[in-house]
Amino acid sequence: MEVEKTTREELIDKRINDSETRVSKAVFPGDTNHHNTMFGGAVMYLMDEVAFMTATRFCRKPIVTVSSDKIDFKHAIPAGTLVEFVGRVVRVGRTSLDVQVDVYIESMYRDGIDKAISGTFTLVAINENKRPVPVID
Repeated sequence: MEVEKTTREELIDKRINDSETRVSKAVFPGDTNHHNTMFGGAVMYLMDEVAFMTATRFCRKPIVTVSSDKIDFKHAIPAGTLVEFVGRVVRVGRTSLDVQVDVYIESMYRDGIDKAISGTFTLVAINENKRPVPVID
């Protein structure tokens, strides 16, 4: 039994590492609101999309988002910056998993990267009848 547990843990660790997702985007004026910062709803949309890609890479099954946890907007994302969305599986359950998505901002014209936003999304693996199935067979 101990050998199986180690093998399962190793499989989960490998899948977590292999499923990390990074998506970068330049923020242009068309992406911003009247404060010249990126729309919060657009950021949340992209975060959910990155969570979806991460979860799909982890389990290679149909996935749906069932909830998002507290999303902390620590810094606004101004036009003229580069943003990177980083998704990583942080919890694996039987039919669900949690993906943390961190958003980093980088000026186009100076060095340095700052974490601007962080949030966690819970996603569930489903079958063709939209019923939950195990994320790992």
